[in-house]
Amino acid sequence: MRIDLHTHSTASDGTDTPAELVRNAAAAGLDVIALTDHDTVRGHAEAVAALPDGLTLVTGAELSCRLDGVGLHMLAYLFDPAEPELARERELVRDDRVPRARTMVRKLQELGVPVEWERVAAIAGDGSVGRPHIATALVELGVVETVSDAFTPEWLADGGRAYAEKHELDPFEAVRLVKAAGGVTVFAHPAAVKRGRVVPESSIARLAAAGLDGIEVDHTDHDEPTRARLRGLARDLGLLTTGSSDYHGSRKTVGLGECVTDPEIYGEITRRATGAFPVPGAGGPHPA
Repeated sequence: MRIDLHTHSTASDGTDTPAELVRNAAAAGLDVIALTDHDTVRGHAEAVAALPDGLTLVTGAELSCRLDGVGLHMLAYLFDPAEPELARERELVRDDRVPRARTMVRKLQELGVPVEWERVAAIAGDGSVGRPHIATALVELGVVETVSDAFTPEWLADGGRAYAEKHELDPFEAVRLVKAAGGVTVFAHPAAVKRGRVVPESSIARLAAAGLDGIEVDHTDHDEPTRARLRGLARDLGLLTTGSSDYHGSRKTVGLGECVTDPEIYGEITRRATGAFPVPGAGGPHPA
């Protein structure tokens, strides 16, 4: 089985609609895909409705968190989307995205960049507006060559010249809320230093003690020595290790299934979850 547990659609900052995403996943030879848009579950229904034969969908979200001034992302899988506490926190994060993005656009304008809010909003479309949409506008203007190039201190990285803060969850609270909603938590790309500051391993240990289920090890932002170190850390802490593409469609160069999760780990995730269950396409594999 080929299992990709971290992807994005136009419901947040990907370029594939949820329906296109699942069709592209099947075409890429995947057996299981998780849809983990930022702080939203809005794309799930469309993905389920379009789910091809032979592909299983894991519903999830990538929650925006901050610990000791460092931003981090928490992947939440198979939680009950109607659980009120977690739903309220996701709404608070989403509601803060527009004023935050407007602030970043204003800061860019003050730096002499002729970016317009109307263009950023058009790029975001119906998705939850965020930094990748602003970065795309910067690429269009020729300010940077790629979306990734915008995530530097010069522009949109944490603490960068055009950065603006938004409402974010405490990761310990995120773990508690997801657990209460019957879900499973995995710390996304925990050592992606190219994105900015990362939390120390001592913080990962504290999160593990608080109920964190796993860490995302096989990710394109982790080189091989980093992956080996994270595997050792996970082993010491009793954490699951996942792999995934963090696919964003054409916004990034990473393809679906570029990194994958071991089927045994996927089986353990589904066993731990009580809030929701993987959705098999007609004739697709059933959850472990």
